[in-house]
Formats: sequence, C-alpha cells, structure tokens
Amino acid sequence: MRGKGRVFLIIWASVMTLIVLVMAGFEAVRFFGKSNLSSKSATSTPMLVQEEAPVTEAAGVEWQSDWVRYDGSVYDYNENITTFLIMGIDKKDEVVTPVAEGMDGGQADALFLLVLNPDDETIKIIGINRNSMTNVDIYDEYGRYQNTIVAQIAIQHGFGDGMEKSCEYQVKAVSSMFYQLPIHGYAAINMSAIPEINDQIGGVDVSVIEDMTKWDKSLYEGAQVHLTGEQAFIYLKNRDMSKSGGSDKRLERQRQYLNAFIDAAREKSLQDPNAAVELFTAIKDKMVTDITVDEISYLAPDLTKYKFDDTDFKMIKGKTQINDIYDEFIVDDDDLYKTIIETFYKKIDYLD
Repeated sequence: MRGKGRVFLIIWASVMTLIVLVMAGFEAVRFFGKSNLSSKSATSTPMLVQEEAPVTEAAGVEWQSDWVRYDGSVYDYNENITTFLIMGIDKKDEVVTPVAEGMDGGQADALFLLVLNPDDETIKIIGINRNSMTNVDIYDEYGRYQNTIVAQIAIQHGFGDGMEKSCEYQVKAVSSMFYQLPIHGYAAINMSAIPEINDQIGGVDVSVIEDMTKWDKSLYEGAQVHLTGEQAFIYLKNRDMSKSGGSDKRLERQRQYLNAFIDAAREKSLQDPNAAVELFTAIKDKMVTDITVDEISYLAPDLTKYKFDDTDFKMIKGKTQINDIYDEFIVDDDDLYKTIIETFYKKIDYLD
C-alpha cells in the first residue's frame, strides 16, 4: 500500500469541501446531491451474520431482520453514514487516459475508505493493505467476465479501461471484502500527483523513521526533514523490495506523514482560502472520480465542522506471508468484522 493514497484521501476531502463552499447557496443542488449519494451504492447494508428474531423479544422493541449481535450487544447499520473509496493508482502518467481492455488499468497500490458520520460529525479512515488476499474478478481483453480468484486486491483496478470501469471493478472488490459494504463514490489518483499535492500546501515536516538513504541521502533515520516535491514522493512510495514486509514499514511512514500533512493543510487553508481550488486545478487531469458537483455541494457545508485525529485512522490487521516472490497479506477476519461494527454500526438498546 503506498503513501500517496493517504495524501490523496485527505486532499480529496478537503479540496472538494472548500471548492464547493462557493456553491453552498444552491439548495436545489444540495437536495439532488443527497438523493444521488443515497442511490449510488450497489448495496444498502453490509451482509454481516444476521439472526432470526429471538424467541422472547425485549419489551416494546421489535427485532429487526438486519440487526446483528456482537460481543453481547445488538447493532444496527448507520444509514446516515457516507463512504467513499480513495485509490492511489500505480501510474506515472501526467494525464489519466483510457487504455485497451486487459490488465493495463494500473494497480490500486493505495486503498482507503473515507467514512463521514453526520451523527457525531467525525471523519474516519480505514486503510486496506494493497496485498490483501480477497476475491478478484478476472476479465479478458474484450471485457468479458471469466472467473473469480483469490488474489491481491490491488490488481482488480488493472482490469477494465483504466478509467471509470476500472474504478467500478475496484469498488466492487472492496465492498465484497467488507461484507458488501455500501460505497457511495470513489476517487482514483495517479501517483504522479504526489509532488504537486505535497508542494501545494508548502511541504510537510517529518522526523524520518526508517533509513531511506538508498533513494535520498538526506532521508537517514532520525533526520528532521521538510519534504518537498520528489522527496515526498520517495518518502511515501518507496520500500525495500528485497525484504518481506516492506509494505508494513512503509505504512508507518504513511501514518506519520498523514498526521503532519493534515496540520500543514489546515495552516495553508487559513492563510489562503483558495488553496483547495488551486490544488484541485493542479491535479484534476490525474484523477478519475464519480463525485459530482451536486454531491459535493450537499457534503461541503457540514464537512468543515467534522473532527479527525490520529485515532480515527484504522488499519485492518493481518499478517504478511511470501508466496513465491510476492507478499500476500492475510486479513484478520475478526479484526475486519470488529472494524465494520465499530465504524458503520450503532448500538441498539435491546435487552432480551
């Protein structure tokens, strides 16, 4: 999983939010935005383990068919939540362009779920290891479905046209991995956008936590560095391919960078109200998204109040193993299930 994904995720949210403030007065647009978001997901609720109504129901409370029990409590899916899939695509192209059907769509080396909860006004982020082994649909060069295999989730985007079709394939794979989780939109950004994203906010300060002098002599462990341009690209993207688990070490750099990036982005926005618009303009040709103006208009006015800190970033646990020359990340199913419950569900007062 590559660090660019986290950068893209936060930038995408903040960029879209600030851009739309200009359009906040168009209430009709906001109305259609809300309607569109609600209808875009292919599913309405995750397909977690559900139960029949208890023999003895709680007094005055009727058991609902979509409720789930977990750790002694009863939970219901929070339909107020809006979830987006943010993808960092392993392509250096300066402009996103369609490709022929096959496997040239580019791998989704960074995958993150951006979760907006209006009930408690929070933003949560769920990171998905790009090597997570899960069901991946295989298509031929004519775009015809062939079969489904267990493979690294990142390769799913490679099928399709490198544009909307590839994104839709990836959304389906992630939704399936998360028990058919509703996903309301996506944004996929080429890795070539990292230097621009970083520099548009004036760079990011980090204390280097892993020796990276193999790629940049200034990135030695413990160094205090103000990352700019290609240096940020190196810090977020590169990993030692000769060692197993290189992605895990990279994740720690990504987590560190994200927290520092948020602080820098907030400071930049205070200094320059047009910062988000300028950033969006700089990277729009390197991005594919199905988020529309009216949908952004619906979300933007409230997003500025939402809270986010480092405890709101969750990585799905698991273990890395080597299969021939490739790393495979075996997802901890218990942690995945727990994360879904804690993030997307709300506890119901139900005693039986």
